[in-house]
Amino acid sequence: MDRINAQKHTQDCMICGLELKYFEEYKKLECVYCHKSFRSNVTCVNGHYVCDMCHSMDAITLIENYCQETEKVNPIEMAIELMKNPAINMHGPEHHFLVPAVLLTAFYNHKGDKSTKVKKLQVAKMRAKEVKGGFCGFYGNCGAAVGTGICISLITDATPLTRESWGLANLMTGRALISLAKTGGPRCCKRNLFTSIKEAAKFIEEHFGVKMYDNENYDHTCSFKERNKECLLHECPYF
Repeated sequence: MDRINAQKHTQDCMICGLELKYFEEYKKLECVYCHKSFRSNVTCVNGHYVCDMCHSMDAITLIENYCQETEKVNPIEMAIELMKNPAINMHGPEHHFLVPAVLLTAFYNHKGDKSTKVKKLQVAKMRAKEVKGGFCGFYGNCGAAVGTGICISLITDATPLTRESWGLANLMTGRALISLAKTGGPRCCKRNLFTSIKEAAKFIEEHFGVKMYDNENYDHTCSFKERNKECLLHECPYF
């Protein structure tokens, strides 16, 4: 298996790629993605367990189910965990839902409001489906940035007829796009996702007083670069 496929972890553990180990006795284990408990006799050597349902479901359903159940509050960490699943491609329109999904999840988890989170995720999923693949290059409006606008419109209940909330949603998308444009192309769904979430986290703290993570000191290195043949390498802020 070449190194690109190896990064997708389509064999052994889909989280870390390490070998699976089996036990004679069944244990109570929690699925990394849906966080439900199951009795199973297999984990990887790092203790990761993924249930059969999450192992086989499509990207959009995986994102929604994960976000409904997780209690995490850092959207970057959630996004990375989800993108390690081979159901989520290196590039693709699933990222257009992934961005608002993890942002809404972080926001409402901070507030301890799961019922609202679940409702907002359902609407975000429907809206994100309208954002076509290749939007960044063909429409001059990256789907990851649109995802930040979807998030703010849902937090503020914006509509085409509202005033302040309409402005905030569009301002959010604009800020994300400016930040993406400064790095330039070609497209990288991972880079654009990281940048859009970073801008949204700052925006949400500024306007809604919810601090998702330490924006000044939190840093991470992209673990997906070997899967992207158009990677900017050292010109990428996450390389």
